[in-house]
Amino acid sequence: MDGFIVHDLAPGVTVRVTGAMPALPEAVDEAVERLWRAACERVEAGGAGRMFNGRVFSIDRIEPDRIEGHLTEYRRVVAQMEDHRLFPLLGIRSLATCGVLRCVGGVAIGRRPAAAVYQPGMWQLAPAGSVDAGAVGADGFVDLAGQLLRELDEELGIGATDVSIPIPLCLIEHPGSHVSDCGMVLETDLDAAAVTAAHRARGDREYGELKIVAERDLPAFVAQAGDLLVPPAREFLFRLGLLDQGLSPPAGP
Repeated sequence: MDGFIVHDLAPGVTVRVTGAMPALPEAVDEAVERLWRAACERVEAGGAGRMFNGRVFSIDRIEPDRIEGHLTEYRRVVAQMEDHRLFPLLGIRSLATCGVLRCVGGVAIGRRPAAAVYQPGMWQLAPAGSVDAGAVGADGFVDLAGQLLRELDEELGIGATDVSIPIPLCLIEHPGSHVSDCGMVLETDLDAAAVTAAHRARGDREYGELKIVAERDLPAFVAQAGDLLVPPAREFLFRLGLLDQGLSPPAGP
């Protein structure tokens, strides 16, 4: 998995808005708008819902104990996903939370819709989603745990009282798109049947299919999924001792 960057994080890492969204040259803004409109039309035509140009967090600086950045338009994020050559012009490293939900019976893994704008049809650990302006407090600090718990409620229909407090594992920066996934582990006493039932009854359309994979079966699932499993999942599972190898290079002698 060449090009992925693994950033170690402290358990108490802080995230804060410290800058402002930069203005774009007219030609760049026009290119962003064209890509955004095309992506919106494709997603809506595929039945994956409508996209909203809200504000999401983009990383400007990252250290183990703190992440600093600014809020940017989601349309800029989508444009850079669509055309990686825009990164030198946009410089967006959008931050997302990605949960490793461990329940009685295994780990939750969902499959993204085929019409999704990002990683269509791929398996990923659930829940997951971009860190948006709703997670930013009046002091500029971002509530990472709160963002992930909102994703848990929206995507899987499981409330915050049913899980442990999310704990950061590490951050994986994707090559090309520069989406940066912050892996966070959370545990629940719910069993596999209860998790899948909650998803069917109250979850949104983020995942067309949700599996609870027994921890002993994870290596076989990862091998079978192959390139259809988003690469950061391997590192997050590795950090929890559930896989023998992740994205990080093996330690030297």
